[in-house]
Amino acid sequence: MQLKHLALTGFLAAAAAQSTQNLTEVLSSTPELSNLTTYLKLFPELVEKLSQESNITILAPSDEAFSELLESPEGEAITANDTAAIEALLTYHVLNGAYAAADVPETATFIPTLLEDPEFTNVTGGQVVQAVRDGDNVEFTSGLMAVSTVSQADVNFTGGIVHIIDKVLTVPANLSTTAIESNLTSLGGALIRLKLLETLDTAPDLTVFAPNNEAFQKIGSAVANLTDEELTKILTYHIVNGTVAYSSSLENTTVETSPDSEVTISIKGEDVFVNSAKVVVADVLVANGVVHVIDNVLNPENSEATPDPTQSTQSPAYSDASSASDVPFTSDAPTPTGTLGGAAATGTDEDAEETNAADAKTGSMGMVALMGAGAALLMV
Repeated sequence: MQLKHLALTGFLAAAAAQSTQNLTEVLSSTPELSNLTTYLKLFPELVEKLSQESNITILAPSDEAFSELLESPEGEAITANDTAAIEALLTYHVLNGAYAAADVPETATFIPTLLEDPEFTNVTGGQVVQAVRDGDNVEFTSGLMAVSTVSQADVNFTGGIVHIIDKVLTVPANLSTTAIESNLTSLGGALIRLKLLETLDTAPDLTVFAPNNEAFQKIGSAVANLTDEELTKILTYHIVNGTVAYSSSLENTTVETSPDSEVTISIKGEDVFVNSAKVVVADVLVANGVVHVIDNVLNPENSEATPDPTQSTQSPAYSDASSASDVPFTSDAPTPTGTLGGAAATGTDEDAEETNAADAKTGSMGMVALMGAGAALLMV
């Protein structure tokens, strides 16, 4: 019994000592964080700021995570010594609030970070990461739906908590880059044709309901001869200005998009619909908001279209349209360079749809209204 008592006393003393370590001491005493420590030394003012912060969580990539990044195209900013991009990446790994691993829920939550540099984000309150518990794992999803898993949790320091993660987070890119990386080339090509990409890339706090390529192809005859004015009306009908509507806050409601137009959000069991279009990939973070990929093109002239939850595939909102052999608008778009989290943003990829239907389901559980500049999503 005495030995057990001494062991417990020693454990408690060690725990107390750990909790009184400052950030620099914690990082320097953790061998697998040597790369992170090296990069932080490039920014003494940031280290000083973090050392003075309280109630924060640091997602600390392991040395192996940094090595993997440096061997990928995404590591170019580091190898090129782009200090602005490196500092943005580091601040994106700092969460506002101290979140122990046990505090992370099983439904998706979106946590603001210290990344507020307008060169890299245009989200009010700071760019976010998605956090969720998946069984025994705690996962954080960042740009292009890259998933980082906590490999060592709850390392305490005087200002909060450090979680060691197995992959470096991806800073969300702008809408145009994300569309191409995600193979949303019909949407990207249409926006290029209308010269709207720059406007959408720089506008703050957007929610975009983005039809996938198959959605445009299903109504190929309807979009083939559209004027720019007609196409603009359709595309702007897919955009909510002034509100970043993550799935955790979506409710049965109507949402204003373009002036004098609105879409209807409905939760049907585990699925989320926008008018009659099904959300097949939820919560793609972009530099100025969030994208939800949908399986149909919305029709501003058919705003009353409703879904049939019993059908796995919804009918197009353009009743007289027929499909095209080629994917519309892609001749203006660059070649796709990637996928979302390893899965294409399509309605035909069953793995992608099944995975992200669970993410979309979280929208039925949010009880907080979405507030934005002049816009709100109110629960019906």
